[in-house]
Amino acid sequence: MTNQNPEQVARENIDRMLVDAGWLVQDYKALNLGAGPGIAVREVTLKSGRCDYLLLVDRQPVGVIEAKKEGTTLSTVAEQSGRYGENLPDFFQIEGQLPFYYESTGIETYFRDERDPEPRSRRVFSFHQPETFSKWLAKDTTLRERLANMPSDHPLNTDGMRACQIEAITNLECSFAENHSRALIQMATGAGKTYTACAFVHRLIRHGGAKRVLFLVDRANLGRQAKGEFDQYVMPDTGRKFTEEYNVQHLTSNKLDSVSRVTICTIQRLYSMLRGEELEEDIDEKSGFELAQADNRPKEVAYNPTIPIEAFDFIVTDECHRSIYGLWRQVLEYFDAFLVGLTATPSKQTIGFFDQNLVMEYNHDRAVADGVNVGYEVYRIKTKVTEQGSKVDKGFYVDKRHKETRAVRWEKLDEDLAYASNQLDRSVVNPSQIRTVLTAFKVALATEIFPGRKMVPKTLIFAKDDSHAEDIVHAVRDVFGKGNDFSKKITYQSKHPETGKPAKGEELIAQFRTSPQLRIAVTVDMVATGTDIKPLECLLFMRDVRSRVYFEQMKGRGTRVLTSTDLQSVSGADAHAKTHFIIVDAVGVCESDKTDSRPLERKRTVAFDKLMLGVAMGKRDEDTLTSLAGRLAKLDREVTKEQAEEITELAGGRTLSDMAGGLLDAVNPDKIAEKAAGPGAEPQEVAEEDFEAARKELIDEACSPFDSPELRENLVKAKQELEQTIDTVTIDEVIEEGTGFDATAKEKAAGLVTSFREYIEEHRAEIEALQILYSRPYKKRLTERMLKELEAKLKEPFGPVPVDSVWNAFERIEGRSVKGRKSVAHRFADLVPLISHALEQQPVLKPFAESVEERFNDWLMDKAKAGATFTPDQLAWLNMIRDHIATSLSIETDDFDYAPFTQEGGLGKAALLFGSDLHSILEELNGTLVA
Repeated sequence: MTNQNPEQVARENIDRMLVDAGWLVQDYKALNLGAGPGIAVREVTLKSGRCDYLLLVDRQPVGVIEAKKEGTTLSTVAEQSGRYGENLPDFFQIEGQLPFYYESTGIETYFRDERDPEPRSRRVFSFHQPETFSKWLAKDTTLRERLANMPSDHPLNTDGMRACQIEAITNLECSFAENHSRALIQMATGAGKTYTACAFVHRLIRHGGAKRVLFLVDRANLGRQAKGEFDQYVMPDTGRKFTEEYNVQHLTSNKLDSVSRVTICTIQRLYSMLRGEELEEDIDEKSGFELAQADNRPKEVAYNPTIPIEAFDFIVTDECHRSIYGLWRQVLEYFDAFLVGLTATPSKQTIGFFDQNLVMEYNHDRAVADGVNVGYEVYRIKTKVTEQGSKVDKGFYVDKRHKETRAVRWEKLDEDLAYASNQLDRSVVNPSQIRTVLTAFKVALATEIFPGRKMVPKTLIFAKDDSHAEDIVHAVRDVFGKGNDFSKKITYQSKHPETGKPAKGEELIAQFRTSPQLRIAVTVDMVATGTDIKPLECLLFMRDVRSRVYFEQMKGRGTRVLTSTDLQSVSGADAHAKTHFIIVDAVGVCESDKTDSRPLERKRTVAFDKLMLGVAMGKRDEDTLTSLAGRLAKLDREVTKEQAEEITELAGGRTLSDMAGGLLDAVNPDKIAEKAAGPGAEPQEVAEEDFEAARKELIDEACSPFDSPELRENLVKAKQELEQTIDTVTIDEVIEEGTGFDATAKEKAAGLVTSFREYIEEHRAEIEALQILYSRPYKKRLTERMLKELEAKLKEPFGPVPVDSVWNAFERIEGRSVKGRKSVAHRFADLVPLISHALEQQPVLKPFAESVEERFNDWLMDKAKAGATFTPDQLAWLNMIRDHIATSLSIETDDFDYAPFTQEGGLGKAALLFGSDLHSILEELNGTLVA
């Protein structure tokens, strides 16, 4: 090895890389094209010169490799490798130019596909496998060509999307079309990043021809959350759910599913897979960021032929700031794939990693103004020990507790014990300090934070570590005088209350999200990022946070919006609406400048009318304008539709959201610079006088609506009308006469039912579904397509969701309600019992799924009486078939190619379980269950 020159060392490395990727490396003089599908031939003599390596797949030349010694800069070598491709020997007959070109030193390798619209060399970890080139050449177009044409050939369907989601997808696809390999999307927490990802991943697969997409998450519970989003995403072009057409795999083992189009995985599992190592138990449940802190060595990877560099076409990294830059980056740079980052809070390192290609910037302030997020206020709690620490004189007895085992012993101090505030709950625990903070919080809840609430608002407390969290949980229960169900710890070390075994984090999170009993949760990191708990209204910080990005993520737990009904279902009837959330700062975490966003509300003591009057009189400082923006954004979430329309009219067509956004733009340096010097201008590039002039113009424009006394008066009135006086004196009683549904409402319902019966009678001959429902001809089956057609016909006379409007009318005139309906999945199927009831074929109105289940149970009983028995596996499949029929009205063997059947083995498994009886069973169930 010591006698080798640099070029020989490079060739040796390249040979090894080629062999690892599945190529057979041969000398030109010993060429054997029958040895395998992929041959890399060294030192091939060309018409002019000699190429270092010629690549052949299935005996046909497909590319060349130009080898250079280590340290050679490769940007100027591409022209040389291109000339080789034009001078092949005559006995290699190809049409046109060779498609694939590499330049490599064995340490650094670049690759390009000459078929791309703008062929450009890109750095790759290693060589592609021969089978990959075969698949690429079998397609008429390249991935980059399809991406370049996608925005024009396949316009985005924006139905049901927020403006920020439309902008994000549009900008991302423009970035793809321009062949940018990395793109970063910043969207505020709660703005729908994962939904946005589902939408653009669907388009990349459907229109871009992406083979497989990797969706990387920071820890396993976020992966389960992402899988749920893909399960629920309805594709706008077909109306089917994503997982009904494409397999989505959430990796819980180190084996990739070959048919999955989307793979959801943690960064730590992907690293272990590339290394060929099994992942330690429960490591998936921990944060990749936390693991990197514990071991801050770079995560180096080597080529793994079972997961080649082309395994994924696109990699989406969710909350990428937590795990991408620095220690984990080699895991991502291993793949020859487009990288898309999703984050609410990008750091400078993150923006740098994504080549400064920030295609979408939608921050917290804008999300609040748009009503996508709620804003926050800060309530500060200071205690003497928290601020100053304390001292225990020698001679006193103190408890000594082992931090891991929590075993306690007494010890007499033989010297003074002085401790600073930063030692609290690390080396020293002061139960009085924890109790004092929690007592102050309890008092403030009732008097200042949420006065008048009967139930404690959903509160998340951030602790320093698991031991600190344990102390806080016990203190919360004691201070609030409540039981174990009132407060729980949600950390990686949480135990199940009955078994004592480690509890699944998402089980506790789900309980916290929906349980009216569980009011306060204590966590360290597990609920700090990504986890969606919409009813949260208080975040209590009992730990400091040095990372600006992490702090932003922790704050994001409270920004989620939800309806008044959903809030009241878990927090009581007096929780009228979630208009904001409160950060309770017990450690000064908000006082250090580490956050991009600040509370909009900075003048809490100034009345709303005085705030608007001040603006009208010329008070235009930043605190005043942002405070007014915060009040308007909060009001926007509370006003009725009629109030909103009246306000918009008085404001000259501006909505509350528009006015709040205008005020925020007026204090945003980037918007001011853009106003002064055009799009893309930076504040530091604008002359001071131009900047000030633009700022004044934006402020004047934003404040102009508040010159109107009518608008100011209306806004104050709208706010006052949202507050109610509670009469606790008058005792009401029921008046028997007049109780029940209003006679007019019943008359309207009866009229709607009559119209419905007349309509289906009149159109029975022209609508296929009605023909079948009237006559039920033998073996003529209803299909989902027929019912969709029927629903479309019914929409004009009976509203956008006719099954709801007519069903409600039947319930009203018959004086009964029906449970178990109104599921989107069963909407079309419920047209069947609705029409049958209208035709008096079905005496009792009930959901189609309920009837199917009853008939299915009868069918099973009949089979049992006839001596037929089913195994547990067969029963599980029969239940899936029943559920499919309840939604789609029939089943065919082709349906076994879709979820949930594919996840259980598909048609092959069904045939194995039922054998030759499969066809007859399907025929029976189709006929029996949809009778």
